[in-house]
Amino acid sequence: MDFAMTRSVRMERRRPAFVESVWGGFGGMRGRIVCPRRFVVRCAAEGDGMSVLVVGSGGREHALVSSIAASKKCSKVFAAPGNVGMEGIAELLPGVSAESIDDVVQSAVSNSVDLVVVGPEVPLVNGLVDELEKKNIKAFGPKSDAAVLEGSKSFMKDFLKRHNIPTAWYERFTSPEEAKAFVRSKGAPIVVKADGLAAGKGVILAQTIEEADKAIDDMLLGKIFGDAGDAIIVEEFLVGEEASFFAILDGESAVPFASAQDHKAAYDGDSGPNTGGMGSYSPAPICSPEAERLIMDTVVIPTAKGMVLEGRSYRGVLFCGMMFTEDGLKVLEFNVRFGDPECQVLCSRLESDLLELLDATATGKLEDSEPLKWRKDAAMVVVMATEGYPGKYAKGSVIRKLEDANALEGVQVFHAGTARKDGEIVANGGRVLGVTGTGPSIAVAQERAYKGVEMVDWPEGFYRKDIGWRALARE
Repeated sequence: MDFAMTRSVRMERRRPAFVESVWGGFGGMRGRIVCPRRFVVRCAAEGDGMSVLVVGSGGREHALVSSIAASKKCSKVFAAPGNVGMEGIAELLPGVSAESIDDVVQSAVSNSVDLVVVGPEVPLVNGLVDELEKKNIKAFGPKSDAAVLEGSKSFMKDFLKRHNIPTAWYERFTSPEEAKAFVRSKGAPIVVKADGLAAGKGVILAQTIEEADKAIDDMLLGKIFGDAGDAIIVEEFLVGEEASFFAILDGESAVPFASAQDHKAAYDGDSGPNTGGMGSYSPAPICSPEAERLIMDTVVIPTAKGMVLEGRSYRGVLFCGMMFTEDGLKVLEFNVRFGDPECQVLCSRLESDLLELLDATATGKLEDSEPLKWRKDAAMVVVMATEGYPGKYAKGSVIRKLEDANALEGVQVFHAGTARKDGEIVANGGRVLGVTGTGPSIAVAQERAYKGVEMVDWPEGFYRKDIGWRALARE
């Protein structure tokens, strides 16, 4: 079953600000966000093939490059810096760091790029889209004043509060003593988060007051997350089931994209330290059509409207981390980019032309773009990481039989932390590969993904063996 709706929500000026939505049958949502300005949107124009620059080097960017390269609108893809898996489908720019704003902009200019697609959050928060706009280069992703939704958890939480969007209770602290006093007033379990960007690892789920105290000291005093921990958020420990919901916004329209669930903990049984993500699958069974409509109504649309009203018009993908609790849906976090590894399963399921969608978003022409189409298959990605991750790990171990894994039915291997050395592919990071399986059910997708994993010859790697356990229990 396809869990993603395909119609867009448009913001218009007609009456005083309010939200109204009209829902048709499954896959036929339509509605309006009424705001104090008029938005006019047209279909994306057809034309010559586009030259696209994808910024980043991970599995997410490999998935984006693969889908963009398959587009009928694409003439050429560049990747800055890219990775080994993109060889043959993109021209790599290995000397261009994703975090070097000047170098990325210069590369876009010198290569006459039509559209820049920004994968990671750091260049978005640091203003890459702002600088590209100054050069009249289109970009998919929010400007820095909107990317603050991920760049500062305190801004995000305050924004949710201002716009009556459901979330956990919280307080912001820079003083360890005040934070610890707040913890004692609330009790444990409780959550401690670094305010800034921490590569998806800045969240501690403290089961005891002692664990919370240690997290507070580690962040504010020990600086384990650097400047990201100059301030912290202490918030309610929500009980329920977590899922990710993605929507595409162009400042004028909001289109539901798809749902996914991931596994953050390093080891089986959701145990061990937090990671950037050890696996994911889509669609998320808990995210029913009714749930998606509710998220659009109570989270996405109010967020799109609120950002416009605050002068921070949002353009790009909005990644909503949601918790399904006994008290209803609540926002855990916002991310301002596609997730990694969620992007790998979303791209594997998407039948529509991804480049057309990204271009329509970048040009504010989302409203009249074609309704999204999704393959009937489910998708699952299993991340293979270097032993020791997310702690210290060694680089340089050789990985073999990737071609054999890619040759299996319904399997595609996305590269993340890989490099080429002496004619062989070697591990060059923590999360190294994303072995993705597709099939008519989560169970089949899981079976195919793990067959791919088992085919890869890499003794120095490890992976979780229970990705998708929650979805399989529902099937």
